Amino acid sequence: MTEPAVALAAAPQTAPARNIIAVASGKGGVGKTWLSITLAHALAREGLRALLFDGDLGLANVDVQLGCTPRRDLASVIAGDTSLAQAVTPHPGGFDILAGRSGSGNLASLAASRLIELRSDLARFGQNYDWVVLDLGAGIERTVRLLTQHSRACLVVTSDEPTAITDAYAYIKVTALEKLADNIRIVVNMASSEREGERTYATLLRACREFLKIEPPLAGIIRRDDHVKESIRRQVALLTRFPNTDAAMDVERMAKRLVEELQPR
Repeated sequence: MTEPAVALAAAPQTAPARNIIAVASGKGGVGKTWLSITLAHALAREGLRALLFDGDLGLANVDVQLGCTPRRDLASVIAGDTSLAQAVTPHPGGFDILAGRSGSGNLASLAASRLIELRSDLARFGQNYDWVVLDLGAGIERTVRLLTQHSRACLVVTSDEPTAITDAYAYIKVTALEKLADNIRIVVNMASSEREGERTYATLLRACREFLKIEPPLAGIIRRDDHVKESIRRQVALLTRFPNTDAAMDVERMAKRLVEELQPR
């Protein structure tokens, strides 16, 4: 058994955190972090207490996309210099941010035991919120898999690019086989239209049915929208600057549906 597999096997089998939505992708460049930010913002606009946790250890960029400079971040928490509560940064959009630290290689190479402890700490601290959106790193590395475990739902983000679909399938395969998430859902981002988004989903669903014998449902289709690139360039949340655009409305619809279907029990 490999080191990551040993770590996963040894992880405590606790009940899922009923309010954590993990956002993952098989590869970078599919808009995972942007979606995490916009989802947390959409939940806040629904009147819910939302926390955005930047779990992309080593390549964190939530703060960069939002143009904020937190006084404390996840690196400070892991170093024992501050608590999760003290590291929270409020966003004007009505949600809280727990930022990571870009370029901190020491975070990406954390011991499995420390990652499991961090995951437990997040589950406890997250009880102060209605929903926690956990922005994971791209890929299927150990850090991603350990942080995914026990989340209420895992949204796997893909686009219509063949490599994105292939890598999303790889993530779903590993996650399903290791039973790290019971509620895997697919998000098709940057779709040229709803019909094309449905085709992308159907392609990925066929592979999951044939080879994994599972049928992850579609969480949402986010249409391609030039306003997304503009908001990222200006380091302003899409729902702040362009709240009535296609992508903004698509994420808000998805957020409402997730809240209805995933109500913590």
